[in-house]
Amino acid sequence: MDRAEKRELIDALNASFKGAGVIVVSHYQGLTVADLQAYRARMKEAGGKVKVAKNRLAKLALQGTDAEHIADLFTGPTVIAYSADPVAASKVTVDYAKINDKLVVLGGAMGTTNLDANGVKALASLPSLDELRAKLLGMINTPATRIAGVLQAPAGQLARVFGAYAKKDEAA
Repeated sequence: MDRAEKRELIDALNASFKGAGVIVVSHYQGLTVADLQAYRARMKEAGGKVKVAKNRLAKLALQGTDAEHIADLFTGPTVIAYSADPVAASKVTVDYAKINDKLVVLGGAMGTTNLDANGVKALASLPSLDELRAKLLGMINTPATRIAGVLQAPAGQLARVFGAYAKKDEAA
């Protein structure tokens, strides 16, 4: 990789880090190429990205971002996961680390907040942005359906009463 390619990589990573809601740093020593591809595929489905970059280049890319304070996590074979949704990258990383013990979560950053491994796991336990939106819509929809049911109940009762009188008259 020549100097121009390194500069392009640093600039691309810097732009990605600035737009990321969360950045998760993990060790991936012992993962096969197929394992990394599976991890990338899961992350892509969740709306995030996975990047393996040299530690020195990643540290340079962190400069000027809110996550500059996590530069000390970049030692050894590291993989970077990031997403705009603050929960997506951490959830996918923690879930993948559960099924593949060779992926070890080191920590990360959510904006200016420094996260250790337990912080990333706690963030992963939260519902995602889409799940929160679905719950909110469900809460908004529920009262409307209850109101409609209450309004329809008297009309249904009246129809049953009229039906009972009609049957009574037919029987007589």
